[in-house]
Amino acid sequence: MDATLRIRIHFGDRGFFGPGKAQLLELIASEGSIAAAGRAMGMSYRRAWLLVEDMNALFDAPLVAAQHGGQGGGGAVVTPEGMAVLARYRAVIEKAEAAAGQDIAFLVNRLSP
Repeated sequence: MDATLRIRIHFGDRGFFGPGKAQLLELIASEGSIAAAGRAMGMSYRRAWLLVEDMNALFDAPLVAAQHGGQGGGGAVVTPEGMAVLARYRAVIEKAEAAAGQDIAFLVNRLSP
């Protein structure tokens, strides 16, 4: 049995950043599109766009920037700020997993069959 630590960082009444937003950022970076990232997560473009707007408003610089159309169409990119936020979020998870590893293993070993 494997256990997963999921961390959602709440910034008071300003908002939060957690695994879903992190995954959306990763998918935007790899897909180059908010719509494609949303589809990959099983959500509508509107929902994905609203999450991007939330993230962009939460931090002091946008995490995602829309690219205007042209020959190949538009799209979106994760900004350097977005990549930095994503890297720090992943670092928080790694550190928390390392710190809590023995306690999580203890709990896993005591799960009912």
